[in-house]
Amino acid sequence: MKFFPESALVQLEFDKIKALLEEHCNTLYAKSKTLELRIHTRKEYIEKELQQTHEYKLLIQHSMYFPNDYVLNLAKELQLLGIPGAVLTGEQFVQLRKLADSIQQVFRWFNTERRTAYPALADVIRDTYYEKVVLELIDAIIDETGTVKDNASDDLARIRLSLFKKRNELRRLFDRILQKLSKAGYTADIEESFLNGRRVVAVFAEQKRQVKGILHGESDTRKTAYIEPEETIELNNEIFALENEERREVYRILRDLTSRLSAYASLLKTWHNVLGEFDFIRAKARLAIDYNGNYPILHDKAHLHLVQAYHPLLYLYNQRSKKVTVPVDLQLDERQRILVISGPNAGGKTVTLKTVGLLQLMLQSGLLVPVHPASQFGIFKQLMIHIGDTQSLEFELSTYSAHLQHMKYFIEHSNGKTLFFIDELGSGSDPNLGGAFAEVILEELNRKHAMGIVTTHYLNLKVMANKTPGIINGAMAFDESNLMPQYKLMIGKPGSSYTFSIAERIGLDPRLIARARQLVDEGHFRLDKLLNRTEQDLREIEKKEKELNKLIRENERLKKEMETVMDRERHRQQVELLKQQNRIAEERIQYMKNMERKLKQIVVDWRKAEQQEDKKELMKQLHALLFKQNQQQKAEKVSKKIQSKYQPVNVEINIGTKVLMKKNHQVGEVKEIRGKRAVVQIGLMPITVALEDLVAVMEKPPEQG
Repeated sequence: MKFFPESALVQLEFDKIKALLEEHCNTLYAKSKTLELRIHTRKEYIEKELQQTHEYKLLIQHSMYFPNDYVLNLAKELQLLGIPGAVLTGEQFVQLRKLADSIQQVFRWFNTERRTAYPALADVIRDTYYEKVVLELIDAIIDETGTVKDNASDDLARIRLSLFKKRNELRRLFDRILQKLSKAGYTADIEESFLNGRRVVAVFAEQKRQVKGILHGESDTRKTAYIEPEETIELNNEIFALENEERREVYRILRDLTSRLSAYASLLKTWHNVLGEFDFIRAKARLAIDYNGNYPILHDKAHLHLVQAYHPLLYLYNQRSKKVTVPVDLQLDERQRILVISGPNAGGKTVTLKTVGLLQLMLQSGLLVPVHPASQFGIFKQLMIHIGDTQSLEFELSTYSAHLQHMKYFIEHSNGKTLFFIDELGSGSDPNLGGAFAEVILEELNRKHAMGIVTTHYLNLKVMANKTPGIINGAMAFDESNLMPQYKLMIGKPGSSYTFSIAERIGLDPRLIARARQLVDEGHFRLDKLLNRTEQDLREIEKKEKELNKLIRENERLKKEMETVMDRERHRQQVELLKQQNRIAEERIQYMKNMERKLKQIVVDWRKAEQQEDKKELMKQLHALLFKQNQQQKAEKVSKKIQSKYQPVNVEINIGTKVLMKKNHQVGEVKEIRGKRAVVQIGLMPITVALEDLVAVMEKPPEQG
């Protein structure tokens, strides 16, 4: 996105949003991304950023754990890993292990279900993979404290075993020497110490010549001498040599491990960036929770439809101060591109302007914004702003000259992808001349299809907005009775400056007010008074509208409650119907089992029968079992009953038609027609039947007696 002037981001306080975001970042990677936060113009990129933040916000709100516990700033370690011949310390390998463990936990967290539920977050690890060899290599060599393990090599194991034995031997020998010297009264209070890596005994300085050995030094007070006893010199030498050998072997092992891990340097760097990215997303999510940020609807075209939009910094300030923040509702599109906001000073015009500008910057940088989720944002490719005193010292221009310089740039560079903001258009000049230029500027910006917001006190701009397609009026609400701004934007009407009302309320001399009225053009005065009265009338209408909406919401609530009750009753009826169907099914199953048992018995008896008469009797039983006469009789009885009550009619079957089902002789009502099939209500149960299997019927009239 292009900006004009260069200070536009600072004027809209985007730098303060970045500072708040940085406070939530734990890693240097996330902090650097915050400092380099760019305003993007690609819809796909912005959507991805918003979706990732939205998904992480849901995790936080639902208290779901995500494995990014460690704060890992490993740029130095990863750089060393890529340098041939470099050697990492044990502590550095512990940090790399934390990196590998963290990324393992991340991959485990993203199981199939979570990849589906959080696709944007899962996309962060799409181009990388987990390699278990990294953990295995480190764990084979380094323990949790960063120390090289004894079994890291056979030589190291041998050296450390020897060291263990020699140190124990030296300790036992020293204990005997100390006992001997202590009895002789030669030892100082310290008794024993280490100096230059050698084990020494502390003796009184005046007794040092009584102890055979090597003098390694004296205390600052010269009262204590540190002597390596003659009997321990050889053991100390052996231990010293073994310690040097141990250091060389540890260094060799660390060098070898560094070399082996260097093959994964690129992968480890990717892991480091992935964890930093998750930290950055988390920071954006936490910031969004602070100011109640949401994911609005995003369009590729230039468009703005804000619903319950808040200035995030004002929202946070008022939240701390326990004050109410008034939201902004407005729409800019092809039909209404430019909004002209008027009204008294300190009424919230500039704050409204800054709110829209800052939210647009935040959204195009991938930050959730404090608006209702139903809000709609388009994407703009350049943003221009003119707020406050922009006097140019460089060109030694007056405030108005600088103002015109900015307007010249606006006109020359604006297009259908431009979003502009002008605070007090035309100010700083003669009202008549400035107003004329302001009208021309607004006309040109409208002609170029730029979108934006303008604040003004000029009457001609209010009139222009009222009659020019593409430009609309807006006013900041003002409570005239209490002389209090309400900081609420009202679309569709210009606002009054309340100049004389304010003067009267504060007790200015009536004579001066009357004189001022005489000096003002009568038409101008009447119009301002009319705007004043119109605003108050609109406030009353708005109040009644709110009451009406409240009643509508209450009715909707009651409607939903009634629907819930009806749904419950419908569900109960369906459950009862299913129970009945289940009972019928169970009875049918039991009948079939009995039928099977009887058939098997008839077959067994048939095989055993020797007399022809017996076989005939069995055949009769079989026939009676398979072809029950009474079923046929029942079917005929049902058919006769239906015929006595209903008669067929030659009409087209439609919704509401009473019909007879040919197959089961049941009568119902058609509730729905789906092509060549109909849904027929039989009692409580809807049944889908082919239209060709239905006959339209009507009840027979009662017979005359």
